[in-house]
Amino acid sequence: MTHIFTPKFISFDCYGTLIKFHMADMARDFYADTVGEANMAAFNKDFSAYRFDEVLGAWKPYRQIIGNALARTAKKWGVAYDEAYGEAIYNAVPTWGPHPDVPAGLAKIGDKIPLVILSNAMNCQIHDNVAKLGAPFHAVYTAESAQAYKPRMQAFEYMFDQLGWGPEVGMHVSSSFRYDQNTATDLRFGTRVFVGRGHEPSNANYRDVEIPHIGCLPALVGL
Repeated sequence: MTHIFTPKFISFDCYGTLIKFHMADMARDFYADTVGEANMAAFNKDFSAYRFDEVLGAWKPYRQIIGNALARTAKKWGVAYDEAYGEAIYNAVPTWGPHPDVPAGLAKIGDKIPLVILSNAMNCQIHDNVAKLGAPFHAVYTAESAQAYKPRMQAFEYMFDQLGWGPEVGMHVSSSFRYDQNTATDLRFGTRVFVGRGHEPSNANYRDVEIPHIGCLPALVGL
């Protein structure tokens, strides 16, 4: 059954949900030879966990988030960390483009409902990625502007303050429960949409509807 909700705005996570995330691919390039290709899935799982841990405290530049997380992962695995690795990943982020399903899906909605991005990004990075999405965005908000990373409520509250709308009239779309959907649930978004990109298991308690890709999103708002 299709879950139809007409929001005043749709907010999106950017990296992973709209933009194809290449963090694990790049870590593999740097560490597959030292930890072994067979161990890279576990290595990248640790890298992901440390990135999450790094965003939970006071805000710091995303360059430090990546560098600290990769250094901590390397330490856990007993391999060397080179600052150049973290820098290379950070500098590559603005070059990443969208998942194939994203531009067409967004194009059907963008001129009818305000589209908003709330991203754990730096202001100098995000706009290069957004330009590749092929749809008009009403607003783009970053952790740098909010001085807080998701999943902290402060990041979402910054977005609400800027928009002048509360969560109850919004739809939040993300492929991550840890960064987005758990907090979206606590904040009582009108609708929570989980995009099943495969990097996190589904959890029916923290989503209203699940879609496999952004091409399915227009139907959820009756378009």
